[in-house]
Amino acid sequence: MLTTFLPRISTRLGLIAAFLLWPALASAQSSNPAPAPSASPAAAIALEQQGKLDEAIKVWQTVVARSPRDAAAWASLGVDYSRQQKYPQAASAYRKALALDSSLPGIQLNLGLAEFKQGHFAAATGPLQAALAADPSSGQALTLLGLSCYGAGRFAEATEHLTEASKADPANLELHQVLAQSCLWAKNYSCALNEFKLILQQNPDSPAAHMLMGEALDGLRRTPEAIAEFEEAIKVGPSEPNVHFGLGYLHWELKQYDQAEPEFKKELAIDPGHAQASAYLADVALKNNDADSALPLLKKALQSGKDIRIAWLDIGIIQGQQGQHQQAIASLRRAIELDPEQPDAHFRLGRVYQAMGNQAEARKEFEKVRTLHEKADEDVARKMTTTPPPLPK
Repeated sequence: MLTTFLPRISTRLGLIAAFLLWPALASAQSSNPAPAPSASPAAAIALEQQGKLDEAIKVWQTVVARSPRDAAAWASLGVDYSRQQKYPQAASAYRKALALDSSLPGIQLNLGLAEFKQGHFAAATGPLQAALAADPSSGQALTLLGLSCYGAGRFAEATEHLTEASKADPANLELHQVLAQSCLWAKNYSCALNEFKLILQQNPDSPAAHMLMGEALDGLRRTPEAIAEFEEAIKVGPSEPNVHFGLGYLHWELKQYDQAEPEFKKELAIDPGHAQASAYLADVALKNNDADSALPLLKKALQSGKDIRIAWLDIGIIQGQQGQHQQAIASLRRAIELDPEQPDAHFRLGRVYQAMGNQAEARKEFEKVRTLHEKADEDVARKMTTTPPPLPK
């Protein structure tokens, strides 16, 4: 199955509020010794109100240096760092505040947001879960938690949280796009299909939306319908990255190699460095007993630096046919490492051992073939990329 790169959702989510500010912070510090007017919480707040954040930060730094157990002052320092987008310093200040007083309002949410803004998605999930537990009605915490789970690759959890968040904000197309991708990568294809239908209703001329709909249909093994969606994507965006490869792969999946071949060639005409298109075009050539055409394409695919299982498999087959037994063994073993559950590489490796006269090793490989169940072809989504699209900026 393929996965297209959903075009980066460049517009802002419009879901994440900036940072929680606490007007009562000064009163929370009343138990501290009376400071000099120029280095007091009141002075820092006055500077904040004037937009003088650098000076306010210096005052808060003085306050926490003098009173290192003042949780509210640490939290206020974190807020000002956050407002300056100095998220590492903000997160550090929030953690100190949290260690001193976990009941401070908004502290978990602010910490989670500071980690999220740094791309520390796994680190963000803990505080965001705590924030949501403290306030189950917080749409901000729910959305951030869903996005953080997505960024951390926890797609099933992301789907759960983003589904709830999207119910509260049904018109937010960008949220539905992330939810759709999360469903796709969680292999929850029915969920993905529903989301992509919604996206297509909003933007029927989007080639990316048609491709994503095709990916979801392919995941449901409705491959002819998936082909129709990719064909529609080509009509509205013939130069869209991955669209010809995706259509070619779907034809390849159905063993329609004559229809797959021109699509792989079209993808390479748009992007000569497309390693997957080179590898699958080579596989079509090899299936047509044209090893001479396949070999340079396979070398090109592997020189891209991407580990493509079918490329290692096919080059191992060619090496075996040419009597390069040791090279064939190495290539086929690499294909097995990339997916040990596929029987084809084991079978080919057994044939190489047989040709070398090593009947014991050949029998081992053939036994593995007999014990392995045919694994279903991967869906189109994971052929088009091995990583999900990034979160919106």
